[in-house]
Amino acid sequence: MKDSNIKIEKYHLHKAHPEKLQFEVYDLNEYRQKSGEKAAVAHSHSYYQIIWFFEDGGEHVVDFKTYAIKKNTILFIPKDHIHAFDHNLDVKGWLIHFNESFFMHNDVDVFLKYNIFNSQENPCYVIDKETAITASSYMDLIRKELSQRDMFGYEDIVRFSLKSLLINLERIHRIEGDTSLQFNNHYELQFAKYKELIEENYEKGLSVSEYAELLNVSSKTLTTITKNVVGKSASQLISERIILEAKRLLRFTALQIGEIAFKVGFEDASYFVKFFKRHVGNSPGGYRNEVTH
Repeated sequence: MKDSNIKIEKYHLHKAHPEKLQFEVYDLNEYRQKSGEKAAVAHSHSYYQIIWFFEDGGEHVVDFKTYAIKKNTILFIPKDHIHAFDHNLDVKGWLIHFNESFFMHNDVDVFLKYNIFNSQENPCYVIDKETAITASSYMDLIRKELSQRDMFGYEDIVRFSLKSLLINLERIHRIEGDTSLQFNNHYELQFAKYKELIEENYEKGLSVSEYAELLNVSSKTLTTITKNVVGKSASQLISERIILEAKRLLRFTALQIGEIAFKVGFEDASYFVKFFKRHVGNSPGGYRNEVTH
């Protein structure tokens, strides 16, 4: 790592070989046996990851939340999120890695920005037996195509099979979600753009009205959109992203509180301390002591 303050490792998919297919499938048991303790140390990826656990047992941590693993648990880990396996190496399932570039442009918008990978509230859920059978058929097709990479159109079959798999999993995601929320295609697309803007600008201290202006909507409309899609206000989503980054920096770096405040958009460290305490219930220093000792 270039920055001695950073204690979190980040991994990449075929970074040195961009000509390679930006997609891979691994047998989860083989992967865990090979990765050993390395995968049990908190880390992040510059690519998307789907983990399908076949059996009950163990847990998985994603950005400070711990999820118990049940039979046929599907876990979606967006790029740049911090996660860690537990210490159990005898785990069975599938592990899928892919970059955005694996999808065509329009598909990226649909499947990576406002679907299951965009849900911090519910990135982990159990699929039923029927869905598991369907998902297995897509996995079989994907693995068959990956074994014959000299065949005409194999990349397209892999891409479309993954797309179909994600559609089926997204259906379950919506059934399992809050049924009071409205799934409106226009709202979802606007929400996706808003989340993307937050990701790009959260450290700049932009207000809801400034984000709304970037989206060419009113502040009231923006809050209507976020309330309908995830049941939260527009300002709440900004605060959550800032707090998440602050927690990461407190837990995984040796940066001073003032440096962290600056990195998440606060010129005044004392105001950052008050903001953090209001949302977390503990001071930044207290939180750091709690999670690192």
